[in-house]
Amino acid sequence: MTSISYCLACGSALSEGSLPGEIRPRLYCASCGYIHYINPKVVCGTLPEQDGGIWLLRRGIEPRLGYWTYPAGFQEIDESSDQAALRETREELGCDVKIGALFGVYSRPGAPVNVVYRARMIDGGQSPRPTDESIEARLFAADEIPWNDLAFPSTYAVLRDWAASVVRHQVTEAP
Repeated sequence: MTSISYCLACGSALSEGSLPGEIRPRLYCASCGYIHYINPKVVCGTLPEQDGGIWLLRRGIEPRLGYWTYPAGFQEIDESSDQAALRETREELGCDVKIGALFGVYSRPGAPVNVVYRARMIDGGQSPRPTDESIEARLFAADEIPWNDLAFPSTYAVLRDWAASVVRHQVTEAP
């Protein structure tokens, strides 16, 4: 189930088994009753939009060094999801954005839950640039996204939906 062997509450050895009220086997501590739940982490990010396009970055760190993604990363315990998305955008694109509407929540078994917000560049703010966590930043139109060089399955799903939303918006805006 996991590589955790000892109780986080009291340090005793963990056991695995069925517990009353649980529908699947759990790791638990017979000494103190602590149940060690294995839950997904939360990744928060933004889709920084400008002039009908989206800013993406080429990852400068593992995993998936050199592949393209939108700015995103793990939420810290003392942050809300929108605060985490703003921080990650600053860390990965070197600029601040204004958070817009929630774009979507993406999940699949065995992977983090991704919470993604639309965002816009701040007028007069700093332009996106490489940082310690990225080696390139570039504005892409929906039809220019480097589909074969995206970092993660979640990156593909989010950008597929974003590109479709841009095309739908263009069709409804036609004269």
